Amino acid sequence: MHHGFNWLNILPGFNTLSIPVAGTVFVFALIVIFTIVFRVSLKKNKNHIVPTEKCTLHNIFEIAYEGIMNLLKTVIGEKEGPHFFPLIGGTFVFIFLSNLLGVIPGFTPPTDALTTNAACAVVIFIATHYYGIKAHKGGYIKHFTGPFWWLAVIFVPIEIISHLARPFSLTLRLYGNMLGDHTVLGIFSELVPLVVPIVFLALGVFVSFIQAFIFSMLSMLYIGNAIAHEH
Repeated sequence: MHHGFNWLNILPGFNTLSIPVAGTVFVFALIVIFTIVFRVSLKKNKNHIVPTEKCTLHNIFEIAYEGIMNLLKTVIGEKEGPHFFPLIGGTFVFIFLSNLLGVIPGFTPPTDALTTNAACAVVIFIATHYYGIKAHKGGYIKHFTGPFWWLAVIFVPIEIISHLARPFSLTLRLYGNMLGDHTVLGIFSELVPLVVPIVFLALGVFVSFIQAFIFSMLSMLYIGNAIAHEH
């Protein structure tokens, strides 16, 4: 939904870009700002063993870090998992913040565009096979040929189609869910501008988190399978 009023259209520097690109740049700017604020907070609280009781940006970052890191260790492995935190953590934060823009009136989230979602999916697709080859060298090809060489004629086409379908699946799943959620929110906001949209706003925040979580979890599974030692 790239129509109607958008705050990014009136911001200097953003109004010359397409809505998806402007939204992406805006989200990256937010991430940079949050990161700088967190680093300052980290320096101030580096001697504090017990976290504060208040809901601060520092505490939110720590919770997000622990959650993603634990998932990486569980899905990929205690030793290998932490190495993928920048990729998976960055992907999760970007998609989550992008999704949240759709909850704010006057903003169109980057994830409402197929191009943005496809870019994220292609990055994961390339990373999956890059790390698979890095971990197994030439042996990574055996993953596509099946348990016996004489079955390669059957397994290779199936595996190629399966792997190529992954970025399409990631792209369309995120696009469809976020477009549907924001469409419903927009319709009810116009029909009943008071009270009712609050429910859908809360639902929108939940859906934004879930879709970012699913995208990140599937990315972990793909990378974990690619570097698994049984290959």
